[in-house]
Amino acid sequence: MTAPDTLLQLLRAPGPSGREAAAAAVFREAASKFTDDVEGDLVGSSTARVKGTGSGRTLAIVGHIDEIGLIVSHIDDKGFLRFQQVGGWDPVVLIGQRVEIAGRNGKIAGVIARKPIHLMETEERGKSAKIKDLHIDIGAKDADDAKTYVRVGDVGVIAVEPLELPNGRLASRAMDNRIGCFVALEAARLVAEAGGAAFDVVAVAASQEETTFGGSTTVTHRLRPDVAIAVDVTFATDQPGVETGALSESPLGSGPSITRGTNLHPVVSDGLVDVAEAKKIDHTIAADGRTTSTDADAINISRDGVPTGLVSVPLRYMHSPVEVVQLSDIELSAKLIAEYALSLAADVDFNR
Repeated sequence: MTAPDTLLQLLRAPGPSGREAAAAAVFREAASKFTDDVEGDLVGSSTARVKGTGSGRTLAIVGHIDEIGLIVSHIDDKGFLRFQQVGGWDPVVLIGQRVEIAGRNGKIAGVIARKPIHLMETEERGKSAKIKDLHIDIGAKDADDAKTYVRVGDVGVIAVEPLELPNGRLASRAMDNRIGCFVALEAARLVAEAGGAAFDVVAVAASQEETTFGGSTTVTHRLRPDVAIAVDVTFATDQPGVETGALSESPLGSGPSITRGTNLHPVVSDGLVDVAEAKKIDHTIAADGRTTSTDADAINISRDGVPTGLVSVPLRYMHSPVEVVQLSDIELSAKLIAEYALSLAADVDFNR
């Protein structure tokens, strides 16, 4: 299976939280191919609406467009950049990475480095790296030279290309959560292709999930959906060191993971399971006894409350530059949500 071009474009576009414009542009361009109703907002979120057949109700399908990244916090006298995290990194995966910074006059390349192991004391070698131990080298001669390229507050991402692997698998940075945006787009496209659902279906690329839930909070307030499905990634349980038990089983190739939990609406969650079973869509079920740590947590309590479900794509190596997914899981996630949208009766009752 070859990765869809739109997904590859989304993965290549830089878009750390708060600076999602490049990735949002890809989303909006792709959406414009199947609907004329495409919008952006002041917080950086994007929407693409497929009109329904007349119920006047709305289903929002929400993936977040932002990714984790870096922000320049200090430029030292020798021109090295110190930085903070945008979102959550395990610092050990950053050492030796190439970065792309959105600088004063365009993209600036750099590398993340630390003191060589040869120069470390014995006790230092056994300690985990911390962000404060790392720096970015952009090749500057000194602070004045560095400041002609970058400023404090400039953001960056790891500079890696998507890599297609055997067995329909794909590795890249930013899978979390350009996948969710792609699934939302594809589900809306499938609904449009089918002639529309009873509900308006709105694909959403929400900003700032990794830092504040700002995008999903504001876009849900604006859209006033009658029901919503958050689309994100979940931990694939087939990589070394990951155990099931507290984690529900969701290996690569098992299809979408449908969460049933205390922070999600049972009519929506169980409706997704019913559709998956009726349409014979491979899937797994996850359990969550508290918050989900996804946009679902903000959507669920917007205004007077929104009936919310959560569909996730299994992902290996989350929050790293080498996140790995199986493409068939993405395809089935979009199919499941599209079929759910098409199954919704105009008068469905979510009260409980």
